Amino acid sequence: MQDRNQWPTNRLLSTAARLVEHAWNEDLASLGVTHAGVMALDVLRSEGSMTQAQLAHQVRVQAQTMGKTLHRLEVHGHITRSKNEQDRRSHVVSISQAGERVLEDAAGLERGLLGAGDESDEQFRRRLAEIISSLGGARWRKEVQEDPDVGSADTSASVEGVHASVASSSITGAPGSAL
Repeated sequence: MQDRNQWPTNRLLSTAARLVEHAWNEDLASLGVTHAGVMALDVLRSEGSMTQAQLAHQVRVQAQTMGKTLHRLEVHGHITRSKNEQDRRSHVVSISQAGERVLEDAAGLERGLLGAGDESDEQFRRRLAEIISSLGGARWRKEVQEDPDVGSADTSASVEGVHASVASSSITGAPGSAL
């Protein structure tokens, strides 16, 4: 078997991403959430309340996939759903106080999993964000233009939001991936 130091970068990245995802999901199970749930909660905390379709677009998954994730979050009290006053056919999803707490706990688990975060870690995170922006930008803009139900959601990947989406984007091949 070839020495890992000689593997191509894409193999290193995808293998590391899968291993991080598996370890992360095992840790999150202790909090009663999944990686998909943490991603949804993170978007709700940073962007505010929104419809299921808008949230699915922000997380880069199908609305039906997001529905399953939201059901689990609602059962555990991490989100609330209320009728959308502008469109009675949809609901507005909001993060609850329990959801805020679980995000803080998940952040602690992430720090323990990936290390304390020195300067090289920040450089690595910035580089991952650049890769996501570069490779995902054109693909995600095209989806925005093709999806009239979503509205005017922002399609850029920010460095701050990358901690929740880097693993998903590189592991699952989002958008449209099953969570």
